[in-house]
Amino acid sequence: MGIDLSVIWFVIIVFATLMYIVMDGFDLGIGILFPFVREAEDRDVMVNSVAPVWDGNETWLVLGGAGLFGAFPLAYAVIIDALTIPLTIMLIGLIFRGVAFEFRFKATPSHRPFWDRAFVGGSIAATFSQGVVVGAVLNGFPVVDRTFAGGPFDWLTPFTLFCGVGLVMAYALLGATWLVMKSENPLQQLMRTLSRSLVVIMLVVIAIISLWTPLAHPAIAARWFSLPNLWYLLPVPVLTVAIAVMLWCSLENPKYHATPFLLTLGLISLGFSGLGISIWPHLIPPNITLWQAAAPAQSQGFMLVGALLIVPIILVYTFWSYYVFRGKVQPGEGYH
Repeated sequence: MGIDLSVIWFVIIVFATLMYIVMDGFDLGIGILFPFVREAEDRDVMVNSVAPVWDGNETWLVLGGAGLFGAFPLAYAVIIDALTIPLTIMLIGLIFRGVAFEFRFKATPSHRPFWDRAFVGGSIAATFSQGVVVGAVLNGFPVVDRTFAGGPFDWLTPFTLFCGVGLVMAYALLGATWLVMKSENPLQQLMRTLSRSLVVIMLVVIAIISLWTPLAHPAIAARWFSLPNLWYLLPVPVLTVAIAVMLWCSLENPKYHATPFLLTLGLISLGFSGLGISIWPHLIPPNITLWQAAAPAQSQGFMLVGALLIVPIILVYTFWSYYVFRGKVQPGEGYH
């Protein structure tokens, strides 16, 4: 039995996407949480908690996009064509967020509020657009003769907009629990309070999407609720509820600092796995599988050599940067 390069590349792209969601998610979440924090010193602590690592987190987005382009060119072409508007808004948001991230430290006191608003707006726009993209992928794309056959606003549906709001809440929870781990005193207490509210909101969002998706797509309903699939997949919702309960309890106990963030990562990962289960093996739902969208095996094999070299380097760099900048962030300290 030969090696299935398409499956290998699918795993690489899914891994890169998940790494981006959980790692860039919390620093986008910090921008989303900015309006809840008024003290300039606390805002500086929030930004300094991710300042050494935030730009490296987006390496995973580049890896996932480049992998999709090279390994599954049909999927890349269809997704870019179908989602031009939300993807462009996402990129503009990331640009504003990145520029504001650096400029707010250099700005005069009179200009800093502008860059703070740019930081908030860029973070929300990028996150909301990513949620819309996820919802649009779940809805699927019409493809005729290997070309997207829909219109420029097919992505604009109540379901995709709800997914956008849901991802904003998810990233806000990631950001809040990250700050529980990285901050102290009043800021940490505020983040514990916000996190408890966000846990409840997240459970509601997950429940609505879990019902809405199978009701709108009979194939997804059959995937989750037919026997024996129901028994095989039952651990996903059970673990989701169990982790949410543990997360709530860890937020109530002041001795837990890193645990809420780690549990939130588990909650987000389970939600992402649910998405994968729903669409597998279609890379362009509802009809185009990953094998149909794949590049020639020679191209995938050539790219795989490079990926096997670069992915370990990215992992080592990521681990080392987080290790070096571990611990609490104190007011007044930062790399700027």
